[in-house]
Amino acid sequence: MSLKRRIFLQPCPAKTVEDNNYTEFEDMSEVKPKKRGPQEDNIKIIDCSPLCKRLGLSSPQTKLWFVKDICGVICAIFTWLLVLYAEFVVVFILLYPSPYVNYAIINGVVFQFFIFLAIASHFKAMFSDPGAITKGNATKENIMKLGLKEGQIIYKCPKCCSIKPERTHHCSVCRRCIKKMDHHCPWVNNCVGEGNQKYFILFTLYICLISIHSVYMSVMHIVTCLKADWKDCTHYNPAAQTVFLIFLMFEGILFGIFTAIMCGSQLYAVCTDETGIESLKNEVPTWEQKTKWRSLQETFGSVFSIHWFNPFINPVIPQVSDIEGILYTV
Repeated sequence: MSLKRRIFLQPCPAKTVEDNNYTEFEDMSEVKPKKRGPQEDNIKIIDCSPLCKRLGLSSPQTKLWFVKDICGVICAIFTWLLVLYAEFVVVFILLYPSPYVNYAIINGVVFQFFIFLAIASHFKAMFSDPGAITKGNATKENIMKLGLKEGQIIYKCPKCCSIKPERTHHCSVCRRCIKKMDHHCPWVNNCVGEGNQKYFILFTLYICLISIHSVYMSVMHIVTCLKADWKDCTHYNPAAQTVFLIFLMFEGILFGIFTAIMCGSQLYAVCTDETGIESLKNEVPTWEQKTKWRSLQETFGSVFSIHWFNPFINPVIPQVSDIEGILYTV
């Protein structure tokens, strides 16, 4: 009798061998599957197609991905409140009372433009599917379709009961496996992965820009008011103005530095074709690493244009075959 054994993926769940958060299955004939399905995820899919039809809108993204995490929801609401506070101080304290009309109009238009793009990018990063792998697809029928050969194995997530392609990691908050997952960000209440990395980068970029802009306008306002001895600077008294401006400058400096670092780290991850998790785990690349330009094109768009900076233009995710990045040889 031959001592060689073919290695198969057993329908979930089954007797398994754990290895680095992956599960490989052996000897289908010797294991009796248990009646247990995949772990319940933490995702709510919101179907907006009826509303879009009622409003006469045609949108390619009619289903919203929402993570049911109270911590993430609080962080996202806190983000919107910080943006709203900056909007109030800039409009009603810095620009509206300003005696320089042209200065107020130009800075007001620029600030509102970046505010709009930042909120739109945040919304897209928060409610877009980050690249989730189909849950519960590790069935006997799907495995037979792959036509495994001698010495080939397939990795599977024991929590999602899903066939796990390379560069896929399981998120403990979303409770789903995410393709090219970089990290789970509470500020957008979502994972940052293959499907929404563009929106997250744009969000950090635009928040950084409005932070710098608000600090600049605050400094200019203080200098102008000091020269005029705080006369006709605003409807608020000097003490109230000072408090508002101190908090705005603190917010601008803090989040300007934070988002600049985040934006830079994300661009570095894209250019090196290595996610944050892969870098932390010091994983040796088993995939074909792309050039910097090709990685940027796949993240933001095929051809460099203004669309790279538009959060309403969806990136084109490269399509792969059913078995590409799934089969491994031992």
